[in-house]
Amino acid sequence: MSSPPAPTPPAPHRHSVLEDAQGIAFGGVMAAFGAMLLGSAGLITGQLAGLALLISNATDYGFGPVYLVLSLPFYGFGYRRLGAGFLIRTIVAVLLMVATSMALPRLIGFQHLHPGAAAVLAGFVSGSALLALFRHRTSLGGIGAVALDVQDRFGIRAGWVQMGFDAALFAAAFALMPWERVLWSALGAAVLNLVIAINHRRDRYIV
Repeated sequence: MSSPPAPTPPAPHRHSVLEDAQGIAFGGVMAAFGAMLLGSAGLITGQLAGLALLISNATDYGFGPVYLVLSLPFYGFGYRRLGAGFLIRTIVAVLLMVATSMALPRLIGFQHLHPGAAAVLAGFVSGSALLALFRHRTSLGGIGAVALDVQDRFGIRAGWVQMGFDAALFAAAFALMPWERVLWSALGAAVLNLVIAINHRRDRYIV
């Protein structure tokens, strides 16, 4: 005797506009705070944020404006891959992150910040920020969209493209930063990626 078919799970409901706004606000603000932790300790991370931090640490330019300029060429890839709604939400999240990153130094300061603590805390904070943005169909733009486009066009896996970018970024960091700061930065990037890998499941929460 065959067993009865498993019941069909109810379709997840979509987030409301207010829920999307709260998620994007949380993600943008927490991403800025994570970048501040890293920048205050002289650290970087992977992807486009890491490049912006590397440039910011080596110059007098703030992280926010540098990230905004670097992100501009990537919006076309995001639009082509995920559409206008995703692009608009991403631009809003990036602008919020940039504005917050410019305001935070006037509101918060660190008398003592160990680079190891900054790396781990930034990994947790930035990971939670990205999870919130992903859950609300948003991102902070950057290399991911390009990696997906390269995968579609040339058959090179997106993960390999991102890993290649990060490898080049950290190689440049070894030439510009003390080696121990680069290693602490790698720890922070590993924590961030672990948070995303463990907690990001598109089939386990509402969209």
